[in-house]
Parts: sequence; structure tokens; C-alpha cells
Amino acid sequence: MLGLVGTKKGMTRVFKDDGRSIPVTVVEVFNSKIVQRKTQESDGYFAIQVSYGKRKRVSKSNEKKFKDNGTDKGYLTEFNLSEDEFNEIASLNEISLKSLQNPKVVDVLGVSKGKGFAGVVKRHNFKTQDATHGNSLSHRAPGSIGQCQFPGRVFKGKKMSGQMGNKNVTIQNLEIDSIDLEDNLILIQGSIPGSVGSIVKILPSIKNQDEKFTLASGDNIDPKEAPKEEPKEAAAPEEEPKEEPKEAAAPEEAPKEEPKDNK
Repeated sequence: MLGLVGTKKGMTRVFKDDGRSIPVTVVEVFNSKIVQRKTQESDGYFAIQVSYGKRKRVSKSNEKKFKDNGTDKGYLTEFNLSEDEFNEIASLNEISLKSLQNPKVVDVLGVSKGKGFAGVVKRHNFKTQDATHGNSLSHRAPGSIGQCQFPGRVFKGKKMSGQMGNKNVTIQNLEIDSIDLEDNLILIQGSIPGSVGSIVKILPSIKNQDEKFTLASGDNIDPKEAPKEEPKEAAAPEEEPKEEPKEAAAPEEAPKEEPKDNK
């Protein structure tokens, strides 16, 4: 599924005409250069590999990709595509806001903020124990975690203390508020995973199959407030010159027969 790569710049709010204040996240979208096209014959699936950002050092195999495509060294990511989507962008060399027509609803992928080691109350929303004199030093303890005799072990996946955050997170069905083509900015309603400056991927909503990134025919506009094209008036058919009604020719008078003399 074709998507965009960008940097989370921060949050702000937008006031609507009815006075509502809508929180939005500002994402700066990269102009991602396509450095490799993967096909079913060579790789077993259809995909494109794009570069974004800048790096000082890359592996020799990746360095050749950047050199052959005439782009700076950067980071790489992939977008898995269907065969139809792969053929549709065969002539496209760069993915940006201007080259794609954006949907109204998107999914945003990112790495959540790392918050270090956390207990079960903060990490899993456990209730605390009694805060009375009878409870000594066990106010935020998790309680029992296993069994006495059978099976005599702790099950995998038990909710316990541990590292909180710093995981791949996807938030679905976020509406696009507006798009700024001049500064390559996209405003998404609500919050998205990651800290300011982190990398995020923007994909069409998987729950709305009709919403997909497609090649833009021209400059992209705010998808919600795009001016609707007025239906063109059908050209009036040219009036055929009406033939003037010809005057009906006066019927020729039949020659009167002369009365014969009765002899």
C-alpha cells in the first residue's frame, strides 16, 4: 500500500467556522526518492524502496543504490504494493505531497515515546492496594503472579513491571484536516505516536479500502475543502435554420369546358 514518510513537528489547534477547537498534529512530509523496485519475478512480491532523510554512513550495497539514483545518503523504507499499484507508479521517481492525491482518512505508524522501567500501576493501569496502616510497603505491588503447585510457573505474557513505550504503534482512522503544499506540511486531527522529531509513516486507512493514495493530476488541495467543480452547462445544440414555409401554390384552375350547343 503506497504511503508517505514524514517527521512529526509538534501539535497545534485549528478553529472551525462553528467555533470548535480541533487539536491537530503537524507532519512535514519528505520528498522520498524511489531507489529500488521489487517485482514478483525477482523478489517474490511487489514493492518499492524509498529513501528519506540524511545519513553520514551507509553500507556499500545501499551506497550503490543512492549513487545510481542520484540521491543523497539516507534512510530506507518499503511500501508493499499490489500489482495494479506497482504498474500505476511505473513512471514515478519521487513520492511527495504534490505527486499523490491524498485520502481523507489515514493510519499513522510510529515508535511511541520510551518511558523507561515502569510498575504495573502505571504500565497496565492496575489498582493500588489499601493505603491504610495495616498494609505495609505493598501499596503499589502487583500481587500474586503464579500458582502454588500446578502448574507451578508463571505464564508467558503476564502483566508485570517492565519497559514502557518505545514500541511500534499504529493509530487508525485519523482524519486529515488540511494540507500545505508549499511547505510540505500535512495536518492530522488528533495525536500520533512518537516524540517531536521522530519519523512516522502515513498510510491510507486499512478499514476504508476506498481511501488510497493515487497519482495526482495537478496541484493537491485540502481534501475536505476542495472546491467542487461546477457542472458544465451543456452546449445548446445549434439551431438548424428553419426553412420558411413555402406558400402553397394556388391550384391551377381546371379549364372550363364550353357548354355544347344542343341542336
